[in-house]
Amino acid sequence: MDKPPLVSRHLARNLAALRQVRSLTQDALAKAAGVPRSTIANLESGDGNPSLAVLVKVAGALATSIDELLASPRAKIRRWAAKDLASRSRGRGVTTRALVPEPVPEELMELMEFAPDAVMAGTPHLRGTREFFSCLEGHVTIFVAGERFELDAGDVLGFPGNVPHSYRNFDRGAKALGVSVVVLTKAGV
Repeated sequence: MDKPPLVSRHLARNLAALRQVRSLTQDALAKAAGVPRSTIANLESGDGNPSLAVLVKVAGALATSIDELLASPRAKIRRWAAKDLASRSRGRGVTTRALVPEPVPEELMELMEFAPDAVMAGTPHLRGTREFFSCLEGHVTIFVAGERFELDAGDVLGFPGNVPHSYRNFDRGAKALGVSVVVLTKAGV
């Protein structure tokens, strides 16, 4: 018996996985997609050769894209070793690196490590942006438009990203760690 083509195997694996994650039976998915249950069974076995119309219906019923149905299961998996992630020194005693090493539209996300007594001036962003800083470890003081905010591990501060701001670890004996997420918007919004 010949093996199904690679794309059919990807479709079979992805369809079964997505259906199970959504707690759907083959019958329930078939009804939602408006196709016979045997069509779903054939697709999951790797024997189906669906039309574009069937793929559109099944993808819609699963609230996913056709690309997601046909993609190689490992195509979206990648591991980055810590040593391979670029970091940079900023300010005095602050090291930052991207939290997510792939571009994320409309957001900047950085992991920030503060050495004892570290200080860094923030970069003002476009008007309408919001910055969220989550303190993960230690204590970080953030100055926003002249106001002082003390954050302990677990605290989050949200503020307009376009106003002057800076970060400081006043602790001279311990480092601090935090995550900065800047949600970008168009100027003038």
